[in-house]
Amino acid sequence: MSDNFSIYLERMLAGLPFTLWATVGGIALTVLLSFAAGLAMLSPRRWVRVLSRIYVEGFRGSSEVVQLFFFAVAVPIFLGIALGATAQGLLLIGIVVLGLNHGAYGAEIVRGAVRSVPKGQLEAAVALNLTPLQRMWRVVLPQAVVEMLPSFNNLFIQLVKSTALLSFIAVPEIFKKTDELRAVPAFSRELGLIYLIELVCYLLIAVVVTVLMRLAEALAARRVGRKAPSRTRRLAVI
Repeated sequence: MSDNFSIYLERMLAGLPFTLWATVGGIALTVLLSFAAGLAMLSPRRWVRVLSRIYVEGFRGSSEVVQLFFFAVAVPIFLGIALGATAQGLLLIGIVVLGLNHGAYGAEIVRGAVRSVPKGQLEAAVALNLTPLQRMWRVVLPQAVVEMLPSFNNLFIQLVKSTALLSFIAVPEIFKKTDELRAVPAFSRELGLIYLIELVCYLLIAVVVTVLMRLAEALAARRVGRKAPSRTRRLAVI
């Protein structure tokens, strides 16, 4: 039992860096695309709104697993490149898909939060002769960020759980590395313990993300002189 457990622990630790990189990279790309597409959907230019809406609905309305295989198998064939030839290349593909998929959901969070800013705030900014960019950067976004952070917390937790899907395209993350033991007879009686430890591992990563996001919520609220969003909203789960 102890020898088997050390083997399992070694494999889990080998996959942990890939899971963490997928989480951090996916979150970074999600934030970038969320703001880009969310603000684009509020653009006065119709073609910008249409393009952003196509992106949002396209990735929200299609399967994340199919998106993974599309970018891992079809896109390299179209472009004549071999990104999936290495574990790092597969990880990059996984990060891109995680970012694109969750960024589509995040775009609606950004759009809704920006629209929730009272019109009186914008009218006051116009009265102060602020430019559109200054109004967005100094007045709208600081208040909107306070509203969107709880929802982003939920979205990031969902992204953490989605990193396990990267095993479908052979990214050697935690689930992929440890699930390979299922075919080994010596581990047949310990699968319950193995999967339980995996669940705890993903839970711990999600807890770290939640703690960091709650700190961000408090800092953002303090910056605009408001209280952080209610605990009920922060505990909501997608």
